[in-house]
Amino acid sequence: MVLEIIYDKRFATFSYGGRVGMGRHTAVRYLKTTVQNPNWWFRVCFRPSVFDFRHVSKLSSIIEEKIEDKFLVELIKRFFEFEALRIELGGCFMGRGFPQESSLSSILVNIYFNGFDKEIQDFRLKIDKKNPRFDPEELMERVFHKPVKVYAVRYLDEILVITSGSKVLTLDLKNQVVKFLEGIMGLEVDKLKTTIHSAVSEKIDFLGMELQAVPPSVLHPRPSEKEIRARKKYTKQKEAKALELKNARETNRKKLGLKILNHVFKKLKRGDVFKFDFQIEREVRNIFRSWGDEVVQEFFGSLEERLDWYRKFSSGDFLSLRAIRNLLPHELVDAYDQFQEQVFKHLTPLQARKALEEVDRQVEEEDRQNYAESTVDDLTKLCMKVSAPPELVRKAVKLAGFTNSMGRPRPIKLLICLDDSDIIKWYAGVGRRWLDFFCCCRNFKLVKTVVTYHLRFSCILTLAEKHESTKLEAIRHYTKDLKVSDATGMEEVHFPTEREIKMMGDRNLSDPKPVDGALTMALIRLASNEPSLYCMAHFCDITETALYRIRLLQNRLNVNPLNTEKWVPGMGAIHESLNRKCLSLCYDHMSDLNLGTISLQDIDCTSFVDMQ
Repeated sequence: MVLEIIYDKRFATFSYGGRVGMGRHTAVRYLKTTVQNPNWWFRVCFRPSVFDFRHVSKLSSIIEEKIEDKFLVELIKRFFEFEALRIELGGCFMGRGFPQESSLSSILVNIYFNGFDKEIQDFRLKIDKKNPRFDPEELMERVFHKPVKVYAVRYLDEILVITSGSKVLTLDLKNQVVKFLEGIMGLEVDKLKTTIHSAVSEKIDFLGMELQAVPPSVLHPRPSEKEIRARKKYTKQKEAKALELKNARETNRKKLGLKILNHVFKKLKRGDVFKFDFQIEREVRNIFRSWGDEVVQEFFGSLEERLDWYRKFSSGDFLSLRAIRNLLPHELVDAYDQFQEQVFKHLTPLQARKALEEVDRQVEEEDRQNYAESTVDDLTKLCMKVSAPPELVRKAVKLAGFTNSMGRPRPIKLLICLDDSDIIKWYAGVGRRWLDFFCCCRNFKLVKTVVTYHLRFSCILTLAEKHESTKLEAIRHYTKDLKVSDATGMEEVHFPTEREIKMMGDRNLSDPKPVDGALTMALIRLASNEPSLYCMAHFCDITETALYRIRLLQNRLNVNPLNTEKWVPGMGAIHESLNRKCLSLCYDHMSDLNLGTISLQDIDCTSFVDMQ
């Protein structure tokens, strides 16, 4: 808390992770809205290494520059010395809620990298000063001028640097970055993986997502011929429906008007006096005025009706003859001329046709202008496209056992021993974390399909195998929404429904946790005669608990998470020392852990129960 208050305002604007409101999705929104015309980029990759004495000493000296508290500095050193605090760079462990990472690690990493952030800021200012300056009028003439810019995003130990300049500039910047990180900060950079890539022709993995620079038309494609035909068909159907409603409304108005006039006529015929408790003249007048205005507007919008009335008023009129006009009074002739002027002004179809043609011409000109601007933008601008890595998502689904070798849903037999509600909550936790994490991606539909189909039917098949029933019987009992009854008999829905998933989009989240922690761990309830223990969740004193054994995915499959061929690249794993450890949890915290609301960082991992 103290470190966050002191340092948060001093961090760079592109420093994300371990800060309030500055998470993965905030960084992605920065990339999508701020980065313009990227040409080259590189991601700084560190060799897997742990903070040793050198790094801790440098971190302590950095803290001492701002905080004159030797006790605090010594306390942090002791944390590292007794391995109560551990920072490992170059792995897939930071910012994922794993127990091997302390919540204090994030703020300390940001403090340690703050000097690097300032170095990047200085380089950006230097490049910005070299860009030529133009007057606003001159800049309007130079439409295709693209200034050289440098962008950087750092999420804890993940660093991405982007430039809109040449490859030589990017290479020089990369050499400076590597030299600063290795020389001044004492970190080990993997130079083979820290390579420059083309932002247009090559994708790059960052924050568990794929980034690529694309023309604006890729993100906002023009409608195809099929879409245009479908839209025209929908417009015609909408107009036909509006015409039906209009005719029905006119019929109802006619009936209502006749009723009102009939009622008034009867009252007047009998000589009765109208008595009302309140005045309604204004309301009735407004109703009839609105009806009249609608009729007038519809009349002026129809060329056929205007032409018909124009012919009736202007053709075959004997008052237009000079011999007749001379015999008539001047007042009558003037009134006739004024009437003809109003007829020509409001009823002539020529002016109306010109007005409608002008509206159509403006719409066509606007479409042509938009098409020209979009074409120029495609040739001169590049935007950031963020996607969920499809191959990695499919590999994770297969590795966790949701699908078989043919890609079809299958049951997970390890979960059969759990209660029905715990099975559904585990699947719901995995699904919701996937949906939250990838909701900002362009191909979010792929993740929706994985959750809606593969996870949902894998859960149904697991429940069916547990109760030795068929899939149809399980669907009939739990429904496709996977409803389950609680202790009071009330139905609960934990798994996101099909309608809910279909309506999902970018929800402006800050820093949702990846699916790694929920996907690679299962809690199996044990039948034990041991006396009840306190709940191991922080700040929970409930003694009505149950014992659960941790089962890790990498131990069940006998796979090393560092082996990228068998493990999913970029997916972290809980430390194997926690495999088969037992912990006592109350009902609420067990549900929260399964649903992904809390992680093992919220559990006191020093109080594991020894069970054979």
